[in-house]
Amino acid sequence: MVHDRIHAREPTHDPEKWRVGTIADLTARDGHCVVTVSTPDGESVELVVTVAVRELFVGRLDIEPDESPVGERVWFRKKGGQ
Repeated sequence: MVHDRIHAREPTHDPEKWRVGTIADLTARDGHCVVTVSTPDGESVELVVTVAVRELFVGRLDIEPDESPVGERVWFRKKGGQ
């Protein structure tokens, strides 16, 4: 499976390849994390990442450990997923 990419901070490498959005939802599916991101133009993008990647990018968000990441801004690249 090819996984999508997501960052909690604006990437410095190849910035033109990344899109920005706001986390609308996080769910689990088939052992993976599904992150639904809303873009500034109203598009809803579903990203599939590993649970380890979820823990990494959520840990880098400027939120308290018990806070939800919904509503936080992220940068992403759609690569594959399900």
